[in-house]
Amino acid sequence: MLAIDTSAGSSVAVVDLDRGVIAEKSVDDHRRHAEVIGSLIAEALEESGVAVGALSAVAAGMGPGPFTGLRVGIAAARAFALGARKPVVGLVSHDAIAFDAYRGGHTGPLLVLTDARRRELYWSHYAGADDAGLPTRASGPGLAAPDELPHVDVERREAASVSAAALGLLAELTWANGRPFAADEALYLRSPDVTLSAGPKRVTA
Repeated sequence: MLAIDTSAGSSVAVVDLDRGVIAEKSVDDHRRHAEVIGSLIAEALEESGVAVGALSAVAAGMGPGPFTGLRVGIAAARAFALGARKPVVGLVSHDAIAFDAYRGGHTGPLLVLTDARRRELYWSHYAGADDAGLPTRASGPGLAAPDELPHVDVERREAASVSAAALGLLAELTWANGRPFAADEALYLRSPDVTLSAGPKRVTA
């Protein structure tokens, strides 16, 4: 499976449920998603040695994340999948961070946080992992100022980026257990900066 996430930095990976992480390429720059995503996909595929036709699907991180960066990864995943004639599966990007934490030995509730800029944070609250190792999201994703975060007594996992390898392995495990994927909608959680005016602008002499 090919996995792509641009909700924070840009990350691309090729993974397999049995073989694990085959290749992963990432760039932490949060502003150059469009410039690097094509190269990352090519490099990950080349390093993996996996033919495009052998991929099972394309996993796309649906956020939460800033509009400009997030749409690059989702568009890239959809375009690649269309050309490769593979299905696209969406996942909440925070679920990949939580999955990595539980896979690494964390147990119990967890609050995942990523930078939303403008002195705000994206958050998701997890109750734990189920019997299959899949994270159980109790609430969120949401958007809040640091002093307005819910679940303040829960252990926090702040992440500067989302690993496409974790996203891909989460997708493989979700698929293998017959669980539903996320809705095919980007999680922006914030209104766009530019909005249409209510009516035609009045012109005066």
